[in-house]
Amino acid sequence: MSPAANTLGGATSPYLRQHADNPVHWQQWTPDALAEAGRRDVPILLSIGYAACHWCHVMAHESFEDDEVAAAMNADFVCIKVDREERPDLDAVYMNATVAMTGQGGWPMTCFLTPDGRPFFCGTYYPKPQFLQLLAAVTDTWRTRRGEVEEASDQVAGELRRMAAGLPDGGPEIEPALCDHAVMAVLRDEDVERGGFGRAPKFPPSALLEALLRTYERTGSPLPLDPVVRTGTAMARGGIYDQLAGGFARYSVDADWVVPHFEKMLYDNALLLRAYAHWGRRTGDPLALRIAAETAGFLLGDLADGDMFTSALDADAAGIEGSSYVWTPAQLNEVLGGDDGAWAASLFEVTERGTFEHGSSVLQLLTDPDDAERFERVRSALLAARSRRVRPARDDKIVTAWNGLTITALAEASVALGVPPLLTAAAQCAEALLGLHIVDGRLRRASLGGVVGDSAAILEDHAALATGLLTLYQLTGDAAWLTSATDLLDIALRHFADPQRPGRWFDTADDAEQLMVRPADPLDNATPSGASLIAEALLTAAHLVDADRATRYGEAAEATLRAHSPLLARAPRSAGHWLAVAEAAVRGPLQVAVATDRPDSELLAAARQLVPGGAIVVGGAVDSSPLLEGRDRIGGNDAAYVCRGRTCDLPVTGARELADALGVSV
Repeated sequence: MSPAANTLGGATSPYLRQHADNPVHWQQWTPDALAEAGRRDVPILLSIGYAACHWCHVMAHESFEDDEVAAAMNADFVCIKVDREERPDLDAVYMNATVAMTGQGGWPMTCFLTPDGRPFFCGTYYPKPQFLQLLAAVTDTWRTRRGEVEEASDQVAGELRRMAAGLPDGGPEIEPALCDHAVMAVLRDEDVERGGFGRAPKFPPSALLEALLRTYERTGSPLPLDPVVRTGTAMARGGIYDQLAGGFARYSVDADWVVPHFEKMLYDNALLLRAYAHWGRRTGDPLALRIAAETAGFLLGDLADGDMFTSALDADAAGIEGSSYVWTPAQLNEVLGGDDGAWAASLFEVTERGTFEHGSSVLQLLTDPDDAERFERVRSALLAARSRRVRPARDDKIVTAWNGLTITALAEASVALGVPPLLTAAAQCAEALLGLHIVDGRLRRASLGGVVGDSAAILEDHAALATGLLTLYQLTGDAAWLTSATDLLDIALRHFADPQRPGRWFDTADDAEQLMVRPADPLDNATPSGASLIAEALLTAAHLVDADRATRYGEAAEATLRAHSPLLARAPRSAGHWLAVAEAAVRGPLQVAVATDRPDSELLAAARQLVPGGAIVVGGAVDSSPLLEGRDRIGGNDAAYVCRGRTCDLPVTGARELADALGVSV
């Protein structure tokens, strides 16, 4: 039976469409593709990657565009392409298999499966010669030693099911001492000299920065703030940050944050916007506020597609990694002239030797320029010149979870920066996302060009979007946002919560496609885990809804935090967002209800500026929210009611009194 032709042309994933013209007979992951492997009695060759991935492009050019390689693939395999961002459930299952077999993972991921989906050999990137050898070896083993294949695939499947059991039941109480323990463990891994945690390659520790800021707000100790300043400064001044246009690259390949892996992801920039905005709001640090403003500008300028936000900018342009971003002294001189060119080279650390390939340099800004007007002139000229270069491709896929993170970040940045249009952008994104990505009452994972894909939303989609909607509700008072958020939370409780283990969550719904194992990864990685995100949303929502739902949400949040407290005790580096949520929980969470009849209330604005991260702030007339039930203005003045958990202080009517009640300085 001849293999099916390449079917990726109609995909809703830009990554899959990149491979639509390959001579490989790629198919999407469908029941028909799996059935074809069974009919032909051949293995499945599963390739998983994403549109902005540099090494995915390399393997595509070397192998998937090559007729010789394609002929071997088509003859002996059913070849399936998966976008890991569109199908994170498949990525999670087979990444666990890859790590179990090889001790490491990455993309492109290359897995060989039995027709029923059990992996028996996994790896990542292979150069063409090694890949051809591998194809021949797998084909021979499949034909001549099928028993060994079945035995290996059974062993891997058993290991994946064992891994899926997750954390043991029971853990320490969520209390300040546990948060302090987690912080001290994290700080032992800090690179005090260069910023960041651990060794190269270094990834932006977004969730950890947010958590450390919350610890600082709770304790007042500089110990957790200092690494935020060191790491935040090192990243903002290094090559991982785009010194001309704003926005962060995926990670730094070196320990000094000089040379990035150049792809720019929506989720990284949303999470970092939130962290820098929080740092700037709390301390007034001018660098933090500048980076927050520029990162918001990058999101709105480079990743926006209508009202929603696209997924990524590619690492490559015209097949060359980083070519859009790097400079030589000669190129600076050509654009700027001798005097400004030399000044810019010194300022941006551009040397004849270079910091990247072929004597080029990634721009850094280790010190602020002494001539702001000259700097803006130089930067504008370089940006104009850069715009004439071949630009990186953009992955225009709209991912629900990442847009949810962006809604939260933009809304919170609007307060930190005093820029109301950022709140407007957040609200427009939410409205568009709800209008497009909810189909027949259920949330979908992704869309492209206004066409919603078939992939069902996972836990992180529901949770991240719910948190964004709850943030909008607090800042606008529009009850429609609260209703949409609680609808998502109710669906999550019904379809994603583990009925056998309170506080545990699956990443896929109980009515989604049933894979070899049902993914349930509680660890925070590049993005927070779905479980830690749902804990945040439930904890917040429990103080914004009626009594019955407040009890249900509150108990679910408490059970979720308790079930995952072993992560804070044993692996806090992989639990940054868990720590941030726990910090909010041990403070009550803190709630401020401002009784006012004015949307521009100065006291309400002060409350939003003064509260720690994770706090809940609402404002409005008496009884307009459960937090304002029975609480009114006092003596004709707006009044703020500060509560911790279910315990409330006496109301205050001035910003200084409110600051005292919150334990912060003004």
